[in-house]
Amino acid sequence: METHAEAASQANLAHQFHALHAHEGSALVLPNVWDAVSARLMQQCGAKAIATTSGGVSWAHGYADGGALPMAAHLATVREIVRVVQLPLTVDLENGYSDDPAIVAANVGEFIAAGVVGINIEDGAAAPELLMAKIVAIREKAAAMGLDLFVNIRTDVYLRKLVENDKLAAETIRRAEFYKRAGADGLFVPGLADLNALRSIAEVVGMPVNVMAVPGLANVQQLAAHGARRVSAGTALMQAALGTTVKLAKDMLDGGSVEGMFAGSLGYGEVNALFP
Repeated sequence: METHAEAASQANLAHQFHALHAHEGSALVLPNVWDAVSARLMQQCGAKAIATTSGGVSWAHGYADGGALPMAAHLATVREIVRVVQLPLTVDLENGYSDDPAIVAANVGEFIAAGVVGINIEDGAAAPELLMAKIVAIREKAAAMGLDLFVNIRTDVYLRKLVENDKLAAETIRRAEFYKRAGADGLFVPGLADLNALRSIAEVVGMPVNVMAVPGLANVQQLAAHGARRVSAGTALMQAALGTTVKLAKDMLDGGSVEGMFAGSLGYGEVNALFP
């Protein structure tokens, strides 16, 4: 198996990843992954880049989403993914594992060393100024390591309803201005599903806008037409896989047929051949 480093240099992968956000009227589609086999499958399915989901990686290691996953386990997953794919890799780092910008930058440096070319980092309920300081520190660290890291900023304005409904778009734009000034490359707005709000945000923030799969979300073409440059699955693919697994397992445990396991499944040889 050709390694990630042999396929292309990290700098070239970073350049590719930046370029994937540059096409007006189209969106980079990221069916988020949680381990090496899901990453390898997404590459085989035709994904142009690989993105992890923090929730999925956490669950795969037996931890709840939301800062519980040890960084060492996260880094181990990243290294496993890098070993089996030849595409740009971006990872969801939640809050960067610290509220101290210097520690966050050092942590990001470890992920860069593991092979990533992009990160998501979030504001949560904290003041925007904290994330701004983290962005500045991350930028300095990435520059010192010689990598044009794609810094995608997740703002939780919509997801956590940080302001009243009629102020959500305005607050998102306000925060985006801060984050762009600090050095952000992209804006991730999970929970944003309204196409008119998407258009209003995308038209003024001056950065690629990323939305996440939620029930009732428009299709990728509609999202791109309204200004989205990136569409992520989040935890939705893993949740769907787990839901199917539970159904099939219950059928078997209840004494039913096992035939459902083989309808539409990947063959043993097909999966094994992912890792020659």
